[in-house]
Amino acid sequence: MWTNLNHASHWCTRDGRELRVRVTDIRADQDSGHVLAFGSISDGCLVRIHSRCLYGESLGFQDCDCKPQLDRSLDLIQAEGSGILVYLEQEGRGHGLLAKARGYGESERTGLDTFASFLSLGYSADDRQYNHAAQALVDLGLTAVQLLTNNPHKLSAVAKVGIRATVVPLRTHPRTAREREYQEAKRMYGHWIPTDRAPWAMDF
Repeated sequence: MWTNLNHASHWCTRDGRELRVRVTDIRADQDSGHVLAFGSISDGCLVRIHSRCLYGESLGFQDCDCKPQLDRSLDLIQAEGSGILVYLEQEGRGHGLLAKARGYGESERTGLDTFASFLSLGYSADDRQYNHAAQALVDLGLTAVQLLTNNPHKLSAVAKVGIRATVVPLRTHPRTAREREYQEAKRMYGHWIPTDRAPWAMDF
């Protein structure tokens, strides 16, 4: 995979600073995504595994914390001068944009959170898998990473392929009432939501 990354390499500018980025794609069954390696990658580098969110990242909707988490991750990678973003095409927690929109509509009608609204519509609460993302890190030769996440499932996927992960929590501040409700729903479904009073970090 390093060879593939070197074949797709260029400079990028973010917030006035240039970084070298190498890009390759990854696929597993019906799932796909891309690995973006910034700077010089080595064991212990920062890694963000991130699922696509059109609403938050492209349209600027403020009903979830997807964009703040992505922005925070890239800020940390940029400050470090290196790191990896594994960007997965997992819109709507793996169910797609239409299912996501239906889930929001169901939430408005019933008062259910977006996880429960998915279940009400016959979807699973979260259909995402991260095995291919974790395997991509193995293919890069990594044995230890600093994982930028609040999601225990991402940590488990990385640990299962034998990579030692030190968790770096992503503390973001809700911009709207809906975003705050979304974070609380994620907490109920097992995500770690760091707060100023109760920061967390754990090694696996």
